[in-house]
Amino acid sequence: MTVKLSSSNLAKLPAKVAGPKYDRSALKAGIIHFGVGNFHRSHQAVYLDDLFATGQGHDWALIGAGVFEGEKIGRSKLEEQDWLTTVVEQDQGHMSARVTGAMIDFLTPGNAAAIIERLADPAIKIVSLTITEGGYFIDPASGKFNPAHPDIVADAQPGAPPKTVFGIILAGLLRRRADGIVPFTVMSCDNIPHNGHVTSDGVIGLARLIDEDLAKWVEDNVAFPNGMVDRITPATTDRERKILADDFGLEDNWPVFCEPFKQWVLEDHFTAGRPALEKVGVQFVKDVSPYELMKIRILNGGHATIAYPAGLMDIHFVHEGMQEPLVRAFLSKLEHNEIIPTVPPVPNTDLEDYYQLIERRFSNPKIGDTIRRLCLDGSNRQPKFIIPTIADRLKAGKGVAGLALESALWCRYCFGTTDSGAVTEPNDPNWDRMQATAKAAKDDPKAWLAMDDIYGDVGRSPVFAEAFAHALKVLWANGARETLTRYLAGKL
Repeated sequence: MTVKLSSSNLAKLPAKVAGPKYDRSALKAGIIHFGVGNFHRSHQAVYLDDLFATGQGHDWALIGAGVFEGEKIGRSKLEEQDWLTTVVEQDQGHMSARVTGAMIDFLTPGNAAAIIERLADPAIKIVSLTITEGGYFIDPASGKFNPAHPDIVADAQPGAPPKTVFGIILAGLLRRRADGIVPFTVMSCDNIPHNGHVTSDGVIGLARLIDEDLAKWVEDNVAFPNGMVDRITPATTDRERKILADDFGLEDNWPVFCEPFKQWVLEDHFTAGRPALEKVGVQFVKDVSPYELMKIRILNGGHATIAYPAGLMDIHFVHEGMQEPLVRAFLSKLEHNEIIPTVPPVPNTDLEDYYQLIERRFSNPKIGDTIRRLCLDGSNRQPKFIIPTIADRLKAGKGVAGLALESALWCRYCFGTTDSGAVTEPNDPNWDRMQATAKAAKDDPKAWLAMDDIYGDVGRSPVFAEAFAHALKVLWANGARETLTRYLAGKL
């Protein structure tokens, strides 16, 4: 017999499942969160659940929000179980399940008027975001906010109901300014370098299109703390739902499976107060940049490194990729030779120890993370996780053979078939463009690097262009397995 997750069944949870250690009925909302996906529910919501369990911070509960119609599906799943989520931690020899209750409501995605009404509530002191790398309207080549994006231009029209997350946030701030209420803090929890600055560029950039005085007011009065977040959290499938039901006796519409490790490093910069998250492991620091750069280059860059060769070899799970000696050795060589040397010192952190931790986390056989997830959205991820490292290597006059190979593997993946001839289903918001460019690059590698919005100056570097063209040629002639073998032997 299984128990169906709901508030009324919290007292009947199976013995192996921990429940919230606080009275959910006493919680009051203090945070509105845009982007209620798996990562948010395995990370920020877990930290808040931990804090509430200490008896503190009960006026910092979460309300979900979203801007896309598709988010209504997740909302419906959570509504059926009173906004509760089961979080399952897994690694070798360890699996535990807990029900978290930090979320107490979820506003209808796309209902801008209702969301703005809640944003105007003085009780809401933080608006947080996990809207993915592609949600910030960033021009990939410059890394800056793109005010010419059609959705932003539409939100800037007088009287237009806002459709973007930045438009809705700005409308909420306008209401608070008019009502004389202290503005809320806007806190990004996305994997983006300087995510607080990127978010402020978006909100202030949109405000500038509407009214320069409004932009100045936001700049002077709203806090946008930078933060580094980390926890490997794959998508939920029927596999995870079945494991939860079979091993723990609990039915959850949308459980979250993740690794035991989690990290959150955050600037202590808030306009209207914050929960005491330092009591449950959040590191508050003056400057997040060193931690952020380390994580984005070594972990996220490492994910990109193993993703595309494993994808071309038809490997399904990430831990299976790490069990392939060529993939594991490629990761180690590229990290040690080209990526880690670009990472400046990080307070109280040994970079080699950090790399070893990353290697162990990638090798976790229980997590069920997929190679396809790591390959997803390269057009938005590569300009953040890989191309800046290439730029730093070129600027320093250092070798880029491994990074050029990583780029060539990405290009080859976007062609749309694996080395075995299996078809790769579309796996990028810009898949049609990426595939067409990859096909052109098979005979003319310069076509790939000519995507100026992705590669910028790196694509114009003769040194990189030569290394990339050579790697791509070898890949097409010999396949990923033989190409990696040559690279590892120093014979590429």
